[in-house]
Amino acid sequence: MNDSRVQASTQKLLELLEELAAFSTPGPGVTRLLYTEEWSRAQIFLQEKMAGLGLEVSIDKVGNVYGRLSGCNPQQKVILTGSHIDTVVNGGKYDGAYGIAAAMIALQDLQRNFGQPQRTLEVVSFCEEEGSRFPLAYWGSGHVTERYDGSEAETCMDAEGVTLKAAMAQSSFLQDITEEKASKRTGVRNDIGAFVELHIEQGIILEKTDTQIGVVQGIVGQSRYVVKVSGIANHAGTTPMLMRQDALASAVEMLYVLESSAKTAGEPLVATSGKLEVYPNTPNVIPGEVLFTLDIRHSEEDELERFCEKLLAECNEIAVKRGVILEVTSVLHTVPAPMDTKLSAMLENICRQEGKTYRMMVSGAGHDAQLFAPRCPTAMIFVPSRAGISHSPEEYTSPEQLVAGLEVLTAMLYELAY
Repeated sequence: MNDSRVQASTQKLLELLEELAAFSTPGPGVTRLLYTEEWSRAQIFLQEKMAGLGLEVSIDKVGNVYGRLSGCNPQQKVILTGSHIDTVVNGGKYDGAYGIAAAMIALQDLQRNFGQPQRTLEVVSFCEEEGSRFPLAYWGSGHVTERYDGSEAETCMDAEGVTLKAAMAQSSFLQDITEEKASKRTGVRNDIGAFVELHIEQGIILEKTDTQIGVVQGIVGQSRYVVKVSGIANHAGTTPMLMRQDALASAVEMLYVLESSAKTAGEPLVATSGKLEVYPNTPNVIPGEVLFTLDIRHSEEDELERFCEKLLAECNEIAVKRGVILEVTSVLHTVPAPMDTKLSAMLENICRQEGKTYRMMVSGAGHDAQLFAPRCPTAMIFVPSRAGISHSPEEYTSPEQLVAGLEVLTAMLYELAY
């Protein structure tokens, strides 16, 4: 792009990100949870913006919003790009929203400069990816890719006991969808020929290596568990140490094994316990029950399964040794998702042609792209995150870095659709 076009695109992108960030509950950062009023207003805003860009707007039954730029060859499958509109609690303004805003500007610039594409281009604002309100993730892209069949809405509840189905019924956005607006988008989409997602890295690698673009080779697989350790609550002063069935002490030993085993396994495996609940949680009572979470990730499915099996076996040995009961519930398992090698090579070539520094890398975070990878050629583009911070009000990527990602995305969509 020439300087004036770069400046105009930068301004449009920053303005759109600020406008989206305003749709948030009061408090630090951005909080925009699925089917809340803030979420509804953000999706309505995006509909209006897409229509203003001359895109054909449609919505599906779970609230994914699409903006279509029709191609000359409608028989060819759609090139889809975008990301998710929901956030974590007190999140940042770039996670998800950047991929949507940049895609909208990319389509506007392509149409303005090159006219109608050969293949149809669509930008999507997925209704949900984070799993922040309800204990499931990828509800938006999962609806499109057959991860979910809709029955999950009956029983899945948020912290207030509201089911996903009830939240959908209460959403002002979904209530306003007419049959005409829905445009028959009520089921799985089989017309997608490629999916490209632009996203902030949410890690520190690009910044530390002073690299403009990350070309994602694959997204790690994840296994998440909730572990319950049941012992016997008893008096802290009258129960001898050798006669205790201490649930917390048992859990601590298990978590020590988790960390030490992960360090021994080495990169790219990572393992985390991010939540711990102790009962009765009283200073002078031996804990009788502990709940904790496990989040284990690796880019190779065999290695992920092997580590999880070994870890859970060791936890069981600790439980037997200490006389406590161990219950493990699997709450999520996603397989590693390799990106399309041809699309990745195309991104490399674009970076070289535009003189942008880049590196091949694996995403340690989950993304909507991993659901599309088994169904169609899929690519991901990363831009740096300052200090690697994300899911925080401190999340930041400079305007220059944001525009570099936009330029690569625009060039990629041109190659695919024009």
